[in-house]
Amino acid sequence: MSIKINKDNIEFNNYTMTFTEEGFVFDGEILANSISITPPMAGTVAGYTSGGYAPPNTNVIDKFPFATDANATDVGDLTQARRIVAGQSSSKNGYTSGGDAPPIVNTIDKFPFATDANATDVGDLTQGRYRAAGQSSNENGYTSGGYVPARNTIDKFPFATDANATDVGDLTQARRNVVGQSSAENGYSSGGFVPTTDIIDKFPFATDANATDVGDLTVGRYGAAGQSSNENGYTSGGLGPPTFNTIDKFPFATDTNATDVGDLTQTRRYVTGQSSSENGYSSGGNAPGIVNTIDKFPFATDANATDVGDLTQVRAGTAGQQD
Repeated sequence: MSIKINKDNIEFNNYTMTFTEEGFVFDGEILANSISITPPMAGTVAGYTSGGYAPPNTNVIDKFPFATDANATDVGDLTQARRIVAGQSSSKNGYTSGGDAPPIVNTIDKFPFATDANATDVGDLTQGRYRAAGQSSNENGYTSGGYVPARNTIDKFPFATDANATDVGDLTQARRNVVGQSSAENGYSSGGFVPTTDIIDKFPFATDANATDVGDLTVGRYGAAGQSSNENGYTSGGLGPPTFNTIDKFPFATDTNATDVGDLTQTRRYVTGQSSSENGYSSGGNAPGIVNTIDKFPFATDANATDVGDLTQVRAGTAGQQD
C-alpha cells in the first residue's frame, strides 16, 4: 500500500481523502465532520510511576494497567535512585528527568513501553534540578521550573533522537514543586512554591517561547499531581499548607481559572499523575505518612476518585508516565 499525507488530503493507492469545511470527503461522500485529537499525555495501555523516595530514594519503575483496576508491578529500574523527578511520555518510551540522588542531577533517563526493561541515560537537562514539572508534545519532552535555586527555565529534548535538552523559554516566575499538564498544542505548569502560588502558566509546543499566565487554581498549592484529558488539565492533591485532596480542572480551549470537581480518596502531597484516554490517576504521595495508593477519577464526569490499586512500595516524589 502507498500512502502520502499532504496538507489538504491523504492519498493511498488510487484513492484520495480530502479535508474540507464540511468534513472528510472520500469518493464524494462525507465520512466525518470532526476528529478527536488525543493529547500526547494520554495513554491507552498502562501508567508508570518511576523513582521517588520511601525513604530511601528508589530507582523502581512500576507499571499498572488502565483496562482493569489492579496493583502495579515492578518492571525495571532507573539508572540511579532519585526523588522528586519529572516525567514525560512519547508514543514509545517513558522519560524521567532531573531529580535528587543526591546530588541534584540533570540526567534524562528513557525506558521502553513495548518491553519491561531498565532505563538508559540518553541526555542531560541544561541544568541540574529537581522539583520540576514534566510536559510532552508529540515530538518533544519538556521540563519546566524546579530547584536549586528556584528556576523558571523551560527545557526541551527530542523524542526522535537521544540528545541533551535545550533552554527554549521561561515560566512567568521561578518556582519549584510545580505541576505539569499537556494539551495537543501547549504545555501547562500549574501551582508551585514561589512561595505558594495558584498560577497556571501556558507555553506553546509549535514555537520556542516564554509562558504566559492564563488562569489560577482554586487554591495555591505545590507538590500536587498533574493529569490531562482531551479537553482539560487537572491538578490533584498538593500542599498549601494544609495538605489537600482537591481535584481541580481547567479547560484547554480557553484561558480561564480552574474549578474544584472532586476529591482524592485522601489528602496527600508529593503525589504523581498519570492519564489514560478516559481517566486521571494519582499515585503514591505523603498523606502524611508515605502511601502506595493508586487513585482513579473519570474525565467524562466531575466526580471523586476511587482507590483502584497499590504501587509495589510506598513512595512519594515520583515521576509519572503513560503508554
